[in-house]
Amino acid sequence: MAAYGEEGGEPRYAFHHLPQKSFPVLESRDTRDRLLKWSMDGRIAAQAFSFDQNFKGYQRDDFIMAFFNHPDVNSNLKLISPSGQWTTLDTSVRKIDVKNILCKQVSMSFFDRLYCKGVVRESGSIVKCFDEYHDDILIADELRKVLLLEDSDHYDLFSHLDREEFLFCLFKHLCLGGALCQYEDELGPYLETTKALYKELVSVQKDPETKEIKIISTIFKVCAYDAHGLCYPSSNIHEQNFAYLIVNPLKRHIYVLYHSFGEACFYN
Repeated sequence: MAAYGEEGGEPRYAFHHLPQKSFPVLESRDTRDRLLKWSMDGRIAAQAFSFDQNFKGYQRDDFIMAFFNHPDVNSNLKLISPSGQWTTLDTSVRKIDVKNILCKQVSMSFFDRLYCKGVVRESGSIVKCFDEYHDDILIADELRKVLLLEDSDHYDLFSHLDREEFLFCLFKHLCLGGALCQYEDELGPYLETTKALYKELVSVQKDPETKEIKIISTIFKVCAYDAHGLCYPSSNIHEQNFAYLIVNPLKRHIYVLYHSFGEACFYN
C-alpha cells in the first residue's frame, strides 16, 4: 500500500484542504432553489484540496489511498452520518474502489438526442408515464426511464460509453434528485444546472495549434472502506450516494463533489 509513504523511490503525497475555495454555482440562489426542490439541498457539497507532487495515472490507487488517509483530508472531508448530520471522515481507510469516469464532452448538444418522440417534446416538456419505483426512486416520466431502465424503449439513445461521461453522470444525478424530489416538467432547469456545475468543476485549456478546447481534468468515482466496511460516501450503496474526485494535474487541485441520498437536511 502506498498510502502516503514512499514506495519504489516515489515521493510522498501531501494534501492540503483549501477552505477558501468557493463553488459559486452551488451557492447561488437559483441553484439552491432547484436543489431544494430536488431534495438535494443540504445533502450535496463540493470541496477543494491541493497536492504537492505530479499526478501520474498509473499511480491512481496509491494517490487516492494517500488522499483519504492524509490527516488534512481525513479531518476535513465532509460526509453525512447515518443520523443525517454533516461530519468528517475521521477514520483509517483500508480499501478503496475507484472507477475512471470519461470526461471528453465540451458541448451540451450531447443531450439534443433527448428531443425525440416519446421523451422530451420540442417545447422542452418531459413526457410523463405511469409511476413506478426503482431503488427508492420514483419514475414518473420517460426521461427517468431513459436514465434508469435498460428495458426502456429509448434507453439506447445513450450508449454505454455515453453513460460513462461525467457530463451524463452529473445530469443523471440532478434529474434523479433526493428522497423527496419534486421533478421538473421541463428539461431546461436540469440542463442549465448541469452545464453550470460541469463548467465550474472541470478544467479546460485551448490547444495552441488547433484552437480546440480540451478537458485536462481527470475524474474518479470513489468509495472507501474502513475496518467496519463501506464508510464513504455512505455506509449504504445507492444510485444517488456518490463522490467524485476531479483532479486538475496542472494546478494540482482536487475538487470533491459529494452527495448522500435522503431527505433534506441542512448544514450546522
